[in-house]
Amino acid sequence: MQASAPAAQPYARALFALARERGQLDEVGRELDAVVAEATGGELSAFFGRPWVSSAAKRAVAGQVAERLGVAKLLRDFLVLVAAQGRAGVLGAMAADFHAMVDDERGIVRARVRTAVALTDGERGPLDTRLARALEREGATRAAAPRRISQVAIEEVVDPTLMGGFVAEIGGLILDGSIDGQLARMRERLARG
Repeated sequence: MQASAPAAQPYARALFALARERGQLDEVGRELDAVVAEATGGELSAFFGRPWVSSAAKRAVAGQVAERLGVAKLLRDFLVLVAAQGRAGVLGAMAADFHAMVDDERGIVRARVRTAVALTDGERGPLDTRLARALEREGATRAAAPRRISQVAIEEVVDPTLMGGFVAEIGGLILDGSIDGQLARMRERLARG
């Protein structure tokens, strides 16, 4: 996922508000991903990045791309605006921000989980629950407003360098339930005496 850019946030916020108001969050999210895949990298991205290309030409091309991809009017109008404002270069960041807002609205938290071996279906459910509880506890200890977590979406990465267990990265929080981590903590306690 592309990192957020300050210029992307107001656009993503506006698109999110309109899509939520119209009940089109899922549709707009899917279409936005298709547009980002089409418009990032390659000739189209280079075209939108050229400062000497007129705003009218960029609007026209954005409209043609939207038409070809068959996106709804809301997203087509959004793309034309983004192109006209010279912000097509941060379209990927806008999409990332939009998806983060949708996740936040729905109580979905994304976690990158490294394991020594692939998780089974029977292990994913309990891990999802453990991570949700740990996040809720973490929020409570930071005296933050309680955050409703309805689902932890796990992006699983098999890391053969781990001896066992898992390491979960959720935003800036790292939950280390690996054997490697447990051994390191034990060594540290023994060293302190």
